[in-house]
Amino acid sequence: MELKNKSIIITGASSGIGAAAATLFASEGANVVLGARRSAELEALTRTIAGAGRAVYLAGDVRDEGYADALTALALKEFGRLDGAFNNAGIVGDMEPVPAMTMHNWNDVISVNLTAAFLAAKSQIPAIKKNGGGSIVFTSSFVGFSNGGMPGMGAYAASKAGLIGLMQSLASDHAAEGVRVNALLPGGTITPAAGEDNPDTLAFIAGLHPMKRMASAKEIAQAAQFLLSDRSSFMTGSPMIVDGGMSVRLV
Repeated sequence: MELKNKSIIITGASSGIGAAAATLFASEGANVVLGARRSAELEALTRTIAGAGRAVYLAGDVRDEGYADALTALALKEFGRLDGAFNNAGIVGDMEPVPAMTMHNWNDVISVNLTAAFLAAKSQIPAIKKNGGGSIVFTSSFVGFSNGGMPGMGAYAASKAGLIGLMQSLASDHAAEGVRVNALLPGGTITPAAGEDNPDTLAFIAGLHPMKRMASAKEIAQAAQFLLSDRSSFMTGSPMIVDGGMSVRLV
């Protein structure tokens, strides 16, 4: 199993891609530390996957530097090491043109999608270095690569593009220390945030993709699994596009 005995932090783990990743990683033998704001959902997920692998959780806000440190400390306490992290928490925010955008909306999106990634890496990298190296994966978006003509995405696009820049800087700084840092750029994915209970919304988003469908959360989690595993041992600084062809459509 690709992740057997690896200790991995997953943020945004209470639903969607994060929950799918937690289930998948545990089935591969990983020890997972689950983070998100919703304690009840984390507790239920932990119980569900406990039979497949060791799992612990801690609810909190990824914008809080103390929370990033607490997740790292929990991994070290429960599993004795930190091998990797899937920093997946993110929000879209209110979709509106920049002239109409409030500072609250801008700050909220930037802090959750970008500042939280900085805080996570700041805490995780020293712990991973002590373990001899490992892998960090950020969830960016194809919107951070090319907007695709999607309106009202200024804050989201800026945060996800900034995340790619942060990832590449971290990869350059820490490659010689054995810490690999990459990013996933998913296309439309069927999750609660994408309106999974709204067929009309899903049909519209699916139609934007050359493959004429959206990804399942598990498909994106499988890409994260690859980047966290030793199979990607020569990859760092890579924005890995998993977008059903959206980037092709936009060329």
